[in-house]
Amino acid sequence: MIWLTVRGDEVGYRDGHVYALHMYSERLQILVTPEQRRRWELEAKRRGTSVAGLIRDSVDRDLGSPDGEGRASAVEAIRAMRGRFLPPDELDRLVEEERARARPR
Repeated sequence: MIWLTVRGDEVGYRDGHVYALHMYSERLQILVTPEQRRRWELEAKRRGTSVAGLIRDSVDRDLGSPDGEGRASAVEAIRAMRGRFLPPDELDRLVEEERARARPR
């Protein structure tokens, strides 16, 4: 298992799934039309997330994430990287090898 810690949010990789643990403490209740709820549920299912996660992502995207500057600097740092870059098929092969090693025997 690979663990990264980024500003208090734990991000991990295990069994082919990437996940993040967050401590949400604020509850917000809104009223929506049945059609809005249906559309949110369909989109959440399509993306493999919850309706709440979809709404949180939409808020961050539309209103700006509180850590937008940090993300912008990360993108710039990645763009400035030099070195050997692997093609997607090679990356896929390496990921599959890592998954095979991580599987219980």
